Amino acid sequence: MSKRNAGRRGKARKRRGGTAIAQPGGGTSAQADGPAAMPEPGAPQLAAPRGSTRQRGARRGAADRGAHRDPGGVGERPDAPWHPWPFSELLILVGAIGTVVGVVNADARLLFAGLAAVLIGTVEFTIREHRTGYRSHSALLAAVPTALVHGGVALGLFALGARGAALVIAPLLIDVPLFWLLFRMLRARFEDARRERVFALGRR
Repeated sequence: MSKRNAGRRGKARKRRGGTAIAQPGGGTSAQADGPAAMPEPGAPQLAAPRGSTRQRGARRGAADRGAHRDPGGVGERPDAPWHPWPFSELLILVGAIGTVVGVVNADARLLFAGLAAVLIGTVEFTIREHRTGYRSHSALLAAVPTALVHGGVALGLFALGARGAALVIAPLLIDVPLFWLLFRMLRARFEDARRERVFALGRR
């Protein structure tokens, strides 16, 4: 190859803005510069811009600050004291089966036993999730004691001879303020636990 031809090829590569790469046979090949150019294997990688890291940190911080307003779960589900045995789930399953069998066979005792088992299993894990700030169950936890009070008041009025609309309206006068009070208390307790949980997760 003459020196004149080699000089012309070198100038052409410079005009194209390419990069000359030596080939094993002694020749050279041009590689175009630009956004589509792929780095060679083993070549040093450029550091990511600082702006992208800051943006990711800002988004993560915003997600953590708004996590206590999220009605869904935050972090890992709290384990029961008897973990890993799923006693609450088994109690709900057995209670559901007993409820269905009690309805089919018209067995009141089996029906109420099944409902009680489902209620106990459900309340156990809802209280555990609520008090640790994992997920809010304020409405459910407020409704359970309200329903028990409603039933007790209705039975008391029935024993006293009340009939008709009195058995419905009179308990409601107690149910509404009781439910509202319990809901507000439970919601405040959950928000405190959620803030503590988000703060603990942020320190990890």
